[in-house]
Amino acid sequence: MAVDHYENFPVASVLLPAHLRPAVKAIYAFARSADDIADEGDATPPQRLAALIAYDNALDDIDASRAPADPMFAALAGVIRAHQLPLEPFRDLLSAFRQDVVTTRYRSFDELLDYCRRSANPVGALMLHLYDAATPENLRDSDAICSALQLINFWQDVAVDWQKQRIYLPLDDLERFGVSEQDIASENAGAAWQALLQFEIDRARAMMLSGAPLARRLPGRIGWELRMVVQGGLRILERLELADGDVFTRRPKLGKRDWLLVMWRALRM
Repeated sequence: MAVDHYENFPVASVLLPAHLRPAVKAIYAFARSADDIADEGDATPPQRLAALIAYDNALDDIDASRAPADPMFAALAGVIRAHQLPLEPFRDLLSAFRQDVVTTRYRSFDELLDYCRRSANPVGALMLHLYDAATPENLRDSDAICSALQLINFWQDVAVDWQKQRIYLPLDDLERFGVSEQDIASENAGAAWQALLQFEIDRARAMMLSGAPLARRLPGRIGWELRMVVQGGLRILERLELADGDVFTRRPKLGKRDWLLVMWRALRM
């Protein structure tokens, strides 16, 4: 599930069946490397976009059953063939990464959700396809969970994103609560900021809970994996609340006690 640098992507999870690990690693390698092209290093925007277009071309080769020269794409092609994965989620990810290169502000929540639809939801969709569980109902709930995780990551990383000259909080919401970009720059976590972030926390929590039935519906390891993901995201929201929305002095993250609580809550689901 998408968060900063795919750190929650279940590449080596003990809950991941061994026969799916090569497939998940191949998908992870694609997503992580493309994300790094968009975000890391000192390449210019045109150079980043050109590199991402090359990724699109490699997907075209896979679609046309042409053997990719790059080992990463050769491995990915094998996974796509073996599991009959759709190419659309991979193309959606590349679309979101290209958007990261050129877009630094989002006017409305709907615009932000459209970005989440392409930056986060494809990962959940691919996992459901790997587990042969990509029903319309499951995909709907997976989209809600993945988008909620992406939003939670944005609320965690306001200060980090500001250093990259990006704001993922909708500008309409900033205006509604009387928060300016200068407030973010000066790390002003006053009453207006707290009210804004609580509004965004409540919205992300409602979205996460709307998709949570998927974690109870899916059997076996994928269900347990997803329960941990859901409860981990909800716990981060609690951490944000405990900090009164102050994401500037220290990025909220989960410690050992938090993970024990997450495990207990996952069991109770």
